[in-house]
Amino acid sequence: MQENSDAYTPEDDYLNDEPPMSDPESGPEPAAEGDDVAAVQKLHDSYQKISEQLSKVIVGQRAVIDDLLVALFCKGHTLLVGVPGLAKTLMISTLSRALSLSFNRIQFTPDLMPADITGTEVIQEDKSTGERKFKFLKGPIFANVILADEINRTPPKTQAALLEAMQEHQATIGGERYPMPDPFFVLATQNPIEQEGTYPLPEAQLDRFMFNILVDYPEEDEELQIVKLTTSNLVAELDTVLSSEEILNLQEIVRRVPIADHVASYAIKLARMTRVGKADVPDFVDEWVSWGAGPRA
Repeated sequence: MQENSDAYTPEDDYLNDEPPMSDPESGPEPAAEGDDVAAVQKLHDSYQKISEQLSKVIVGQRAVIDDLLVALFCKGHTLLVGVPGLAKTLMISTLSRALSLSFNRIQFTPDLMPADITGTEVIQEDKSTGERKFKFLKGPIFANVILADEINRTPPKTQAALLEAMQEHQATIGGERYPMPDPFFVLATQNPIEQEGTYPLPEAQLDRFMFNILVDYPEEDEELQIVKLTTSNLVAELDTVLSSEEILNLQEIVRRVPIADHVASYAIKLARMTRVGKADVPDFVDEWVSWGAGPRA
């Protein structure tokens, strides 16, 4: 049988002028590893700077602030639940100021319509040609940080206007798609006391929020400090810590952090143990849980 002269042999690597390709599973080069370490350090430093700025205005609520920042760097949305007067709105607006992000507050009411959130098309006339055409006027949802205040006070039809924006970071109006600015966060609030005239969020929309944060009362010493701050003429000066471009870079750093297999397996097992009727699920889950966590969780 004739021997194939085009067959590959290991010696060919030494005859080739180009360097051999590196093994993709051999891990990053030391320089890249050093860059990643520096990037993680930058993420930590940014967290410290943001916390310092928020502490100028917000007293206490460290756990709430930590959860907000986790959602921020993980591209997640947050639902804050607490009684009136716990600085939920102030916390969100202060965060947007410290990050130099555009901020819009939407006060949800029973008569709010979807177009009041996403925007609407209006007819405009070109003065030079007399031609009339539709022009889209963007609604308040087109901002980096959206405060959906008392989101459960508006009907499900209007609540659903946020769904596409939260999931796809875009809004579709009149067959046209309009992207949201990056980064984009929806921070919604709910009042757990007054339930008359409210519309509970559908499960599909609740599933779009990364965190459901319970905002509790401050400690006694913190409340004394709040009284002193709010009854004086002191106005806190906030420094801009991060720009939108820097936030996007930090979000990419979070995505590059490797996850150990046993950590991922633990998270999967935790979610699967909430699913009713499955094997090895505790009895109390079958008794008290209606629907378990899905893959998104």
